[in-house]
Amino acid sequence: MLQVLIVRDMFFGKEASLGVCLVFHRDNKLFKGESLERGWVNNKQNISCIPEGEYPLVLEYSPRFKKELWEIKEVPGRSECKFHSANYWYQLNGCIALGNNRKFLDGDEIMDITSSRNTMKLFHKALKGEQEARLTIRNAPSILSY
Repeated sequence: MLQVLIVRDMFFGKEASLGVCLVFHRDNKLFKGESLERGWVNNKQNISCIPEGEYPLVLEYSPRFKKELWEIKEVPGRSECKFHSANYWYQLNGCIALGNNRKFLDGDEIMDITSSRNTMKLFHKALKGEQEARLTIRNAPSILSY
């Protein structure tokens, strides 16, 4: 089973948290990208990042996005947490976006991510042929907190 790891290392209060997302098959790295989530708001649905922990990932069709997306299962008290494209924290409702680089894009002093659509395609390519994977989310000691 493929392993997906997110290590969050940059926190912008309740608004956003950023990290690095890696996909591994045994010891082989298949993917690396930047992750973007909402900030920590006590795991409240639609406004909080996902708690640290380990979760099953399942590839499912999303009627909202009209395509197959990786859904994060067993998030306590939450459902419909997915990996999908977004460049800004306010485009996320408790989901995770992936991008190529971190950059201030919209002048709000909260870091954004670039090339999310293309990066999500690479993420799906790394997981191609799989229907399930395992996600681990960890917080690194904060390098920068705003």
